[in-house]
Amino acid sequence: MKTEVSSAEEEAFWSRTPNEAMEQLGVTMSGLASSEIENRQKKYGKNSLKKSSDISAILLFLMQFKSPLTILLIAAAILSVFLGDHTNANIIFAIVFISSALGFWQEKGASEAVAELLKMVQIRCLALRDGNEKEIPVDAVVPGDIVRLAAGDIVPGDGLIIKTQGLFIDEAAFTGESFPVEKNVGISSFDTPLAKRCNVVYMGSHVISGSALILIAATGKNTEFGKISSRLAIKAPETDFERGIRRFGFMLMEVTLLFTAIIFALNVYLHKPVLDSFMFSLALAIGFTPQLLPAIITINLSKGAREMAKKKVIVKRLAAIENFGGMNVLCSDKTGTVTLGKANVKDAIDALGNSSGKVYYYAWLNASLQRGFHNPMDTAICEGYAGEKTKCEAFAEIPYDFIRKRLSVCVAIDGQPMTITKGAVNTMLEICTMIELSDGSVEPIENHRAEIMQQCQTLGNQGLRALGVAYKHISMGNFTITDENNMTFIGFIVVFDPLKHDAMQAVNDLNELGVSIKIITGDNELVARNLMKQLGNENPAVVTGSQMLQLSDRAFFHQAQQAHIFAEVDPNQKERIILTLKKNGNVVGFMGDGINDAAALHAADVGISVDSAVDVAKEAADIVLLTSDLDVLKNGIIEGRKTFANTLKYIFMATSANFGNMFSMAGASLFLSFLPLLPKQILFTNLLTDFPEITIASDRVDAVSISKPIRWDLKFIKRFMIIFGALSSVFDYCTFGLLLHVMNADEKLFQTGWFVESVVSAALIVLVVRTRLPFFRSLPGKYLATATIVVVVFTLAIPFFPLRSLFEFIQLPAIYFMWITLIVAAYIISAEIIKKWFYKSIHT
Repeated sequence: MKTEVSSAEEEAFWSRTPNEAMEQLGVTMSGLASSEIENRQKKYGKNSLKKSSDISAILLFLMQFKSPLTILLIAAAILSVFLGDHTNANIIFAIVFISSALGFWQEKGASEAVAELLKMVQIRCLALRDGNEKEIPVDAVVPGDIVRLAAGDIVPGDGLIIKTQGLFIDEAAFTGESFPVEKNVGISSFDTPLAKRCNVVYMGSHVISGSALILIAATGKNTEFGKISSRLAIKAPETDFERGIRRFGFMLMEVTLLFTAIIFALNVYLHKPVLDSFMFSLALAIGFTPQLLPAIITINLSKGAREMAKKKVIVKRLAAIENFGGMNVLCSDKTGTVTLGKANVKDAIDALGNSSGKVYYYAWLNASLQRGFHNPMDTAICEGYAGEKTKCEAFAEIPYDFIRKRLSVCVAIDGQPMTITKGAVNTMLEICTMIELSDGSVEPIENHRAEIMQQCQTLGNQGLRALGVAYKHISMGNFTITDENNMTFIGFIVVFDPLKHDAMQAVNDLNELGVSIKIITGDNELVARNLMKQLGNENPAVVTGSQMLQLSDRAFFHQAQQAHIFAEVDPNQKERIILTLKKNGNVVGFMGDGINDAAALHAADVGISVDSAVDVAKEAADIVLLTSDLDVLKNGIIEGRKTFANTLKYIFMATSANFGNMFSMAGASLFLSFLPLLPKQILFTNLLTDFPEITIASDRVDAVSISKPIRWDLKFIKRFMIIFGALSSVFDYCTFGLLLHVMNADEKLFQTGWFVESVVSAALIVLVVRTRLPFFRSLPGKYLATATIVVVVFTLAIPFFPLRSLFEFIQLPAIYFMWITLIVAAYIISAEIIKKWFYKSIHT
């Protein structure tokens, strides 16, 4: 028992002083030596809770055989070996191997490309190593590292605080408490509960304001968050794309099992060899199943990710590409997207609108001395102030938070201690009882409240934002939130964030793509309304944060869909907006870059951030823009739609052709005394028809296919599969009639003739079904066109080369090629006519 207690106490780093903890971890204030890093990484492992995505080449290759149908086929081929049919077994093994090798080659290249892209948006931190601060990836942090934290940083591991200044941490992941927790240097007893250890920071939390130097004591799965994650088995929510693939897979499974069971039973009933019938049914099932679908999806998504990277859009989660393309509502803060994102100070005025150097001076002191969250407003005030800059030091501070919406700094001016506070005007008026006028006189604020509000409205109507400034004389000592009262209001700092020159065009472009923009901002209603007017909406619908508090979920459900602007909102309300819009049936994107945006980024169908965002926002996002620009966003949406459109092309092509072949074989097996195709011939057909479709990721996409958001529509896919599959069967039966009644074909001639017609027609019909337009008005990409030509030529040549004997084909008479040309031409023309009717019918 003593040993257990001793061991537990040894791990309780929170019960030690910083010096004791550093001694135990073998580190000094200079940080770890480079020579020590590799040893610790081997000992403690990678600092990550995510499962490693590094799959060995051998394992990736073996994963290509995980399909139950493929495993069954291999087992059946092994059985054939034992029964003495070595040739057929070897051919089946070879075809399965080649198909799997194609999938492996494509998936390996895709995964390597995506891994390189993800390195571009790694979360990094500042660590002391060899006496110098170095920027390192968070997953490279090891116990013993000394890390510097600032506002917006993600805490990279469980650590003991060495130094701190005004540090407030969001620990909602552990405590469920939305209010930030203040942290300081100190010692907590061994048995102090996790939530009350005020000298410790934890992985899974992030810095709201302030700064600190921490000693990392635990990383990865050894952290408190790691222990929670391993118990809960946290999984990312399923995207609409993943849900669609899953449902599509179930549909194929049901159809495949039904058809193959019926065909096997009928062939056995008709006294055909049981093993041949089983192999035929199994090969048919594999022929119907789009085996390359997982590889095609990976190839398409990784190709899309690479193309999006060229447009300065980095995809962190591949499945989010479809949601990006399917997005029809984009919620965004105005700062940095429709505006330049750089605040400028227009003026400093007193409560009645007169320019005031004192207001500017006090605002400058507040902005320059604060050590919490550095925002664009403080930067603008510090850069714009040109007055006397007295050297002062703050002796206390209450950092800005998103509940109070104000910042207080305590400073001594000419020996007189005072608190200077600035923030949103409404929250400032709540704590002010007096007002200082331009002549220095002080009066009760109630005498001038109406004038203050009128001044705010005037500024707001001009698109200007006003920050209130106030002060209070105090005594030296502690200053807490409860002391923010009885202050004296002195005036406003007036700032503006100019509209981007191309913002209106960018918004119009998104609207044309079927994406509506909704602005979510903490700014007041008047500023937000003025902004929307500048974007061309003269009468925008606005919902404020205070109005949201009064609305029931049902009432807000209706208002959220109609609103163009959500103004004066807090972080929790952002999340409510996103969730409500999703309930309305929208695919919702949220673009955020701040500390307060993480919850909304998680809630959105696709979370979008920028590379300059704080770590917590980048980590929560699915997609990271390398520049905060709506035009870049538009390009990313288009690439996302192209990616999804090309994935759907493969599904349309594979399922319609395969369904038609299955239906044809099912019928043929009933009236033929032999199998319409041997199992190895079916597998060879499947391999050849799949080969061109590997290039589908590089195919051109029609403008009409990306003009609107794309969503999964299983009913549409079923309808397409049945109609075009049936059309394929019609011409298969024409081929059967030709072979049996015109050419009096025997078993070998029938199988060879149908194999050639089946592969050639399936390869060429791709050019028709890949587009809604007439195929001659929408030419395929060069790789798809080349691959199609190669397959057609190769198939036509097979009967004339020694390879034919392996597959038990024979040489075809010349007249057959004339007939088959007519049949395939009729098939293509008929498909064009049916296609025109099909797409017209879905719009009527």
